[in-house]
Amino acid sequence: MNYPKMAFTDAVKDFQERYGSRASYGRMEEHRYTDGLTESEEEFIARQDNFYISTISENGYPYIQFRGGPKGFLKVVDSETLGFIDFGGNKQYVSTGNLVTNNKAALFLLDQAARTRLKIFAEASVLPIEGNSELYDKLNLEDYKFKAERIILFKVKAYDWNCPQHITPRYTLEEIQDEFAAQHEYINKLRKENADLKAQLATNNK
Repeated sequence: MNYPKMAFTDAVKDFQERYGSRASYGRMEEHRYTDGLTESEEEFIARQDNFYISTISENGYPYIQFRGGPKGFLKVVDSETLGFIDFGGNKQYVSTGNLVTNNKAALFLLDQAARTRLKIFAEASVLPIEGNSELYDKLNLEDYKFKAERIILFKVKAYDWNCPQHITPRYTLEEIQDEFAAQHEYINKLRKENADLKAQLATNNK
């Protein structure tokens, strides 16, 4: 998997040359090669509760769609394959229709709290649930209400991490609540210790 060789078209290289970055990116093309997703990518994907998918329509226009769910709803099937159960939604089916006529897709995963983003180039397969029960069980979600319509698999062709520059940190309600819970636990511990000390002093002064 070589992201630079896939992403850096001739037009892209022309701009890199014009603005002085071509030499460094040229070296990257020659040396950056990854044999599938590593543990770092797999752990990052498992923590995400959303991603953006870009597809290409028959009229040549790109289409970007937000996909959300519980953490880990986009699952790593193996080191070169991602998959998720496509939930029922507004029934426009723009992304789904695009993938049937052009299976190339780009995924964008952004963790604003960690100021981290992962870009993935992939080829997609749109599969019916019927006849794919084993795969469905692997992708199924517990304790989450949804209406399953189909399965979408992504064969990962290349990926790259972006720098954290210009990412404004934002936190989910769950992350904020977890932080406050830790603070409340610490405050309650201090209160108990204070009460115990007062009780001990009262006993010693009798």
